[in-house]
Amino acid sequence: MFRSFCHSEKAPYYTFVHEATSAPHVLYYDYIVIGGGTSGCPLAATLSQGASVLVLERGGSPYGNPKIMNIANFSDSLSDTSPNSASQQFISDDGVYNARARVLGGGSALNAGFYTHASVDFVRKAGWNPEFVDKSYAWVENKVAFEPPMLQWQSAVRDGLIEVGVLPYNGFTYDHIHGTKVGGSIFDKYGHRHTAADLLEYAEPRNISVYLHATVHKILFTETGIPWSRPRAYGVVFEDSSGLKHWAYLGRCSKNEIIISAGSIGSPQLLMLSGIGPANHLQAHGISVVVDQPMVGQGMADNPMNLLFIPSPLPVEVSLIQVVGITKFDSYIETASGLSFAYSWVHQFIRKYELHLNETGQPSAMTAEAMYRAIETLNSLVTETLQGGVILEKIIGPVSTGELKLRTTNPHDNPSVRFNYFKEPEDLNRCVQGMRTIIEVVNSRAFSKFRHKDMPVQALIDLMVNLPVNLRPRHFSTAISLEQFCTDTVMTIWHYHGGCQVRKVVDNDYKVLGVDKLRVIDGSTFIDSPGTNPQATVMMLGRYMGRRILYERLVPGRK
Repeated sequence: MFRSFCHSEKAPYYTFVHEATSAPHVLYYDYIVIGGGTSGCPLAATLSQGASVLVLERGGSPYGNPKIMNIANFSDSLSDTSPNSASQQFISDDGVYNARARVLGGGSALNAGFYTHASVDFVRKAGWNPEFVDKSYAWVENKVAFEPPMLQWQSAVRDGLIEVGVLPYNGFTYDHIHGTKVGGSIFDKYGHRHTAADLLEYAEPRNISVYLHATVHKILFTETGIPWSRPRAYGVVFEDSSGLKHWAYLGRCSKNEIIISAGSIGSPQLLMLSGIGPANHLQAHGISVVVDQPMVGQGMADNPMNLLFIPSPLPVEVSLIQVVGITKFDSYIETASGLSFAYSWVHQFIRKYELHLNETGQPSAMTAEAMYRAIETLNSLVTETLQGGVILEKIIGPVSTGELKLRTTNPHDNPSVRFNYFKEPEDLNRCVQGMRTIIEVVNSRAFSKFRHKDMPVQALIDLMVNLPVNLRPRHFSTAISLEQFCTDTVMTIWHYHGGCQVRKVVDNDYKVLGVDKLRVIDGSTFIDSPGTNPQATVMMLGRYMGRRILYERLVPGRK
């Protein structure tokens, strides 16, 4: 079983990580990386092997924080709404609760830990060199990936998937292939989380500075004209936790660059705040237009998640995502279990729902009667012997996309985001097929010992319908139509992407179109979400592009 933090596991000591309040008023570096997240950490570590690198991270350190580092506290860290928490909550315009990372290591410090590669087809479409991709994955895995222990709940779901025909069984593998498999985890055998921040162990300490609680307000550009025909990024303005502004500039070398790795919410938001985005939208917020780029903020997508919570008559292990069924109809079936996870998970939705209503003064999308049923349902589960888990599905892609827009010009504020879940029928069809597969697994012989004999699947569906898992209204048919169930009980699995997509906002080298000396390297550039979980590929991309950029710097004229 996953255990709590082991004293033999020591957090890395980085001499180059400091609070931004200690930063000089003016700084000069070869590369400025905005965002010390899942992509930014491996990118910066790699670049530091041949150049000076400044990393500006708006959050704090994950180390020494048990909410982040211990598997049993997964749900607590994700639902923490305190002002300086690692998780910044937001609610999409679709009425779905969501969160974005605000911590060194990014989403890898908050997520459920599943580690698995992108598909061969995803790598081909991205135009990446397969050999260098494999080497970059291996570089990441040397620090942060582990084979998880397979205990009873995870094994029962695995065997249930095999029993209902999600074949073949592929054993333990990082590869994305059809069938049922056990994937990797960034949680080690002690239940201790290893994040992208651990990849900074590869950095050259003399060449890198990482500043925490450093919020970038804007990127600075030269004016067009002599000697440059188009805008060139040359610096950034950032703010420390005391509100003091600092200026960071690129050195004189022509190869120096600013690289945005602020994630799928932060990267398009920062481009807009810096004057790159739809001109009319920027002008409406009083932002001077550097480049009229209507595609910034477009193509926002979030793989919808739907699930069943299954109370168990037997004790279950604390486990996050380890097993996945990769179906041929492109729905992915996963599971998680454990007392602390299940208990806090059902509670956090009640808290978030009430908090949202109190903060916004909006009327509830659920009737008072529905809320009463939700609380009664919750209370009926919360006993001293509560135990169980969830079986969930997410879909490939998705095909449905939305957009991101600024609400304010304050970089601390969340922008407005709409993902348009299930707008396209292909997505809804995949969800329905995925839910049918979950129901088959729940009814399978392999999973039977974790089922209460007097609790049919319809009761599990009713349970989900009665919980306020989002702000979307319920319909009469929600409990009897899987199509309506998918639409009404949709949640996020935090795999959102887009906003700075390749060939729309950046070119194939991740250089921002229309300006010089600026790139975006993170999940905001993705058209689709890679594999069943994107984090391995986002970390790989940081290493992959870091090597390419450094090679181009050291060997002029070569890629």
